[in-house]
Amino acid sequence: MRQITFTAAATLATIVLLTGTLSRAASAQTEVVPTTPIAAQAEPGATPAKARPAAKVYDESADATAQVTAALAAAKRDHTRVLIQWGANWCGWCTLLHGTFQKDPAIATELRNEYEVVYVDVGQFDKASDLATKYGASFAKDGIPYLTVLAEDGAVVASQETGSLEKAAGVEPKGHDAAKLLAFLATNQVPALDASSVLSAAVAEASAAGKRVFLRFGAPWCGWCHKMDAWIAQPEVAAILAKAFVVVKIDTDRMTGGEALLTAHAKGSRQGIPWFEFLDGTGAALTNSTAPQGNVGFPVAPEEVSWFVEMIEQSGATLSEADIAALKDSLTPKERRQVAAQHLEFGCGVCIYHMPGLDGCPLAVVIDGTPRLVDGFEWPVHDYCDRKCHAIATGTLEGGRFKATSVEPKE
Repeated sequence: MRQITFTAAATLATIVLLTGTLSRAASAQTEVVPTTPIAAQAEPGATPAKARPAAKVYDESADATAQVTAALAAAKRDHTRVLIQWGANWCGWCTLLHGTFQKDPAIATELRNEYEVVYVDVGQFDKASDLATKYGASFAKDGIPYLTVLAEDGAVVASQETGSLEKAAGVEPKGHDAAKLLAFLATNQVPALDASSVLSAAVAEASAAGKRVFLRFGAPWCGWCHKMDAWIAQPEVAAILAKAFVVVKIDTDRMTGGEALLTAHAKGSRQGIPWFEFLDGTGAALTNSTAPQGNVGFPVAPEEVSWFVEMIEQSGATLSEADIAALKDSLTPKERRQVAAQHLEFGCGVCIYHMPGLDGCPLAVVIDGTPRLVDGFEWPVHDYCDRKCHAIATGTLEGGRFKATSVEPKE
């Protein structure tokens, strides 16, 4: 079952305090206020002092425009906002801000739930200038780090220098004021939607179009919910589903009444999320993701995919056999099984298992009762004892590596 039944705590990052400087004087070693306008910082033409963060925050080779475009696509899908942190790896205050984002639990949760965060490298103030102009980011005057909030349509919601978000002078350890940061983020997040209203709008749309409602529940912390989101967003999948369904997601954490709506629809049958249900044009339930063996979550294993197909057939959705077959095929990672099998350094007759509930869907391989390493995972034998074998890979050993000639799913 590709589902999540617990909330993972925010990972705490170790922050290394760096005495960075925004001075462009190559020889400058003294600390200056991080948001001092660049025009007032030493002579022009020199380079910033090079302070090394413990780990790079900014991808210096990334295409900033592509980064923001991808973030906007995710924001549109999830009805969140984009937070751009303009900065550079040599900037100690940029590293401090990133550390607060990661370390403070309330801020980390706010960012996870409400924002798609993009770290745009400005280099030595010679990169991303066109993008900065487009969004009115005035870090050339106000310094870095600098924050920009975008709506899902790309409109600028807020522009913020960060000097005013720092702790008061003399307060140690130096850094940014968590309360001020959280207030800024909360003020500029998307207003919470009402879950019942969102569902009612979807039902009305389905009724008018003669379609079914594909209602699914998820949350920002749920990795398998995001995998399901990504699957539904695939153009070929979205096009097929749109023929027969109005697809709507209820976020149990972000929407008002989301958790209560899930409880009402699941009627005690939920076993983690994602959990989903098909409704008719009146909002009446037709079938849901709770199979005889439990909630299938995001269907990946053969029996889970079979239940999803059965749900479609039970719902009376107007999809052709070819459409249903295409959806089933999109949920069956045959190519990945072959890729994994081709890199095994073991013999033939490999039994491939899918391990439920593990993020990343590793393929577990057992040879003569012994688990082997696949996709970076290795697990004790007892983890496999009651697992159904989902596929048999056969092939030959070539140069000490197993090369699959066929991978046959066992439905």
